[in-house]
Amino acid sequence: MGVLAWILLGLLAGIFAKMLMPGKDPGGIIITILIGIAGALLGGWLGKVIFGVDSVDGFFELSTWIAAIVGSLVLLIIFRLFRRAAR
Repeated sequence: MGVLAWILLGLLAGIFAKMLMPGKDPGGIIITILIGIAGALLGGWLGKVIFGVDSVDGFFELSTWIAAIVGSLVLLIIFRLFRRAAR
C-alpha cells in the first residue's frame, strides 16, 4: 500500500476506534490520524507475530481493516491511560 493509502486507512481506523470507544480525548483529527496509522502498523505487526499471518494484504482486505482497528483501539486505550495518569 502507498503512503496515501496508509494515511487514509489510519484516519478511518482511528475514527472507527473512537466510535467503538467514545469519550473525551484531547487532540483532534491529527491525533486520530496518528493513532490510527500507528495502530494499523501495530495491528499488522501483532497479526504477523502472534498468528503468523500477513494481516496487511491490501487496502480492501478485511484482515487489514480488522488489524488496523484493533491496533488503533489498543493505542487509544494506552493513550487514554497515559493522559489520565498525567493529570
